[in-house]
Order: sequence, then structure tokens, then C-alpha cells
Amino acid sequence: MNLIFTNENAIKYECGYTCDNAVLLMLGGEKTFITDSRYESDAKEKLNNTKLLITRDLLGVAIEELNSSKIKTLEYNPHELSAYQYQAIKSKTDIDLIAKNGLSQKRRIIKSYTELEYLQESIDLNAKAFNTFAKFIKTYLNNNKILSEKELFFHAKNILSYNGKYDLSFDPITAIKENSALPHAHPTHIEYSTDDILLFDAGIKYKGYCSDRTRTTSINNDMNFDKYNQKFKDSLEQKVYDTVLKAQENAMKVATVGAKASDIDKAARDTIDKAGFGKYFIHSTGHGVGLDIHELPVISTNSDTIIEENMAFTIEPGIYLPKENGKKSFGVRIEDIVIT
Repeated sequence: MNLIFTNENAIKYECGYTCDNAVLLMLGGEKTFITDSRYESDAKEKLNNTKLLITRDLLGVAIEELNSSKIKTLEYNPHELSAYQYQAIKSKTDIDLIAKNGLSQKRRIIKSYTELEYLQESIDLNAKAFNTFAKFIKTYLNNNKILSEKELFFHAKNILSYNGKYDLSFDPITAIKENSALPHAHPTHIEYSTDDILLFDAGIKYKGYCSDRTRTTSINNDMNFDKYNQKFKDSLEQKVYDTVLKAQENAMKVATVGAKASDIDKAARDTIDKAGFGKYFIHSTGHGVGLDIHELPVISTNSDTIIEENMAFTIEPGIYLPKENGKKSFGVRIEDIVIT
């Protein structure tokens, strides 16, 4: 098998090190990491069983290596190798280039013991940060202080990063009121009031591995992020929340080794359909996590992936009610990572 990688996380997975200017060749049983002199020292220290080549012309050296290897085929991810890189390799070698979507992620779908340790630590750190964030908001409430989504976003990033110790999986979502009906809401200057709904979606990276968690709660002096302890004054909010929680529970019961990914999605979707909110569940039930925040497997209606041992993926059903006929607009999502 002959492979070329240019994506940072794909490269890190294969050889233990990455940077923002690198090409990795895997030709037969030999790995070659090509980068420039800025990264030479770091690469020498951190690369695992990989030849290092330093140059200003990464693509040119990669082509030289390919020609000298005498290989006939080379697999690549068409979403990562640029058109320029593709054309250069095609025109300057006699190699048959074979496009493989998800090339790296398919290799990463089953996690090693070490990867699962890193993921679990990331999950645990994230959960602790959620609790700290809830306490932070309650402190402001007790002092009669009001924050906007943007201010919540700012403070959440500091708390989640443990004041700069960790990188984040993505920018957190701090959606209140009607903005919670937007699955990937961006923070605005909307300010919360007591008993407003808050949808909080966030993740932390530990040694490069991403966590991802969502909780929906009511902003008041009793607020918390325990998904089993959520009370809403608004009866519709409570009904929607209870439906989403039940959908997640039913999906998690199905999410076992040997299950079909589409059946996990179906368990969540059927629960929401039966409650009358089916058309408001507008995304897939989950996605894999690892070095990337979105990896394989995809947990969706059309996914034929069979769940295997040591996979890691989210289960995150949601209901998003738009403004219709003057009705209240809000959203609820509950998300956790499952490790099989």
C-alpha cells in the first residue's frame, strides 16, 4: 500500500508528529516525512520510525521520492491533496493516482488503547469544565449580573481551556433564547434573563484528542449540567427536553458492538417522531471523534457502518423549534461520547 498525506492530523496519526507544512509518504513499509528547516529540530525529536527530509520544495522532493521508489499506484484523499499537488504528481510521474475519500479517517476509526485513554481524559476534563461554567454563571446570577452570549462565550473559553492549559476542540456554542434553535449558533449580544434556555456545546483537546459535549439547561440559581436533573418552567421546553433525553437514551441502548450505525440513528429519530417533533430533528444523530472533531463513523440514517470494538462517537439528538405562528422558538440538544 502506497499513500500520501498532507493533512496535519492524518500525518500525526501515522508518524507521531505533525506541523503546518509537511508531506508524508508511506511507500511500502517506509515512511518519509518532508518539511522545511523551521521544523527540523522538533521533527527529529518526535518522529516515530520515519525518515526525515528537509527542503524548501516539499512537493518537488516528494515527486523525486515517488519516482525513485518505482511504485505503480498511490492512494490519496481528494479532499486534502490540492489540485496543484495532484497535477504536479500526475504530470511528473508515471504513477496511477487512486482517490480514496476518508483515507486517513478509515485508518483511524478503531482507536488504540492509548488513544482511548487520551479521549477519556479529554471527556473527563470537559465534564469538569462544564460544572465550573455552571458555577460561574450562578455566581453572576447571585450578584444580579447579566451576561450576553458573547460574554458567556469569552468566559467559557477561559474555563474550558483551564486558563490556557488546553486547546479547544472548537469554539464553544453559548446559545440562549431563540438562538438555541440554531444548531451551530454564533454568539451575539443577546443577554439572558432568569429561566432562559441555554444550549452549551463545547469540547477540550487532550494530547490532540477531542471531546464533544452538549447540555441544555435553564438559567437560574439551581442551574446545572446534569442531564438527568433539568427542570424548565415552560411546559413545552420541558416536553421537548424530556423527548430529546429519551431519544438519546434509546440510541445509546442500541449503540453496541455489532449494531448498524443507521439503527442507532433510527432509535433516536423514532423517539422524536413519536413525540410529534420529527421534522425538527434536522441533523444526523452523531459522528466519530478523535484527532478531528468530526471523524468516522457517521451515525446517520444512511450509514451502513457496523459498530466495532474501540470506536468512539457522539450521540446528540436535538429538536429545534423555529418561529412559527407566533410560537416560542428554542432548541434542545443533549450530546455525549460513546466508546464501544
